[in-house]
Amino acid sequence: MDKIVKQYYQLKQQQKEIEQQLSELRGEIINHCNEQGASTLEIGNYKVKLVQQERKEFDDQKLYEALPDPEVWRMLSKADPSKVTSLIKLKVISEESIRNTFSLKNITLLQVDKK
Repeated sequence: MDKIVKQYYQLKQQQKEIEQQLSELRGEIINHCNEQGASTLEIGNYKVKLVQQERKEFDDQKLYEALPDPEVWRMLSKADPSKVTSLIKLKVISEESIRNTFSLKNITLLQVDKK
């Protein structure tokens, strides 16, 4: 078991290092694309694509106030965007009732594919 725990720890350390490197590289690639004014570039044997996406960030307190039914709030337990979206689709809550409970955040997704 000692060997397994040691290997797990080492792999988690490698994962942290790889995630840090990926984050840095992602930033450099996005900056390069922005400098070029392009959302799609072909670089060597790779196709780079930037995709803009809008995400909702909910304010827990505002959402709680907009959903006075304790049963509905128990289904959420916290302001999880995917749960809120599911409750809207199921018509448990209306989009109108939560209109002022979130802010929109624009994010850039990076896709890199081999040609």
